Amino acid sequence: MKQGRKISGGKYKERRKKKLFERKGAVRVVRLGAIKKKKLRIRGGKIKTVLLSADEANVIDKKTRKTSKMKIKNVFETPSNKFLARQNVLMKGAIIETEKGKAKITNRPSQEAFVEAEII
Repeated sequence: MKQGRKISGGKYKERRKKKLFERKGAVRVVRLGAIKKKKLRIRGGKIKTVLLSADEANVIDKKTRKTSKMKIKNVFETPSNKFLARQNVLMKGAIIETEKGKAKITNRPSQEAFVEAEII
């Protein structure tokens, strides 16, 4: 039988449309470049600041337990998709090149207004 049909051939009716808060939002891709931020109104009237592009990261050195702000030189590798590294897309799990060496992004830059990474 065709999808969305009963055994008898009748159609299933959609119960209701999705409400505004149930709908998907636009996909935000954070790229390497000058810092750009955007403010969004979210559910409950609150404001969320999201990142559109960045060239700095808060890098944590686990050995010395020190945090410092460093420039991002390049996106070295993205485990989920190798083509995203070529496009310099910053996302969780991506390995970036910094002044002190390679670092792994530990937060979700598309959901937050900064990039956090730890040295590998």
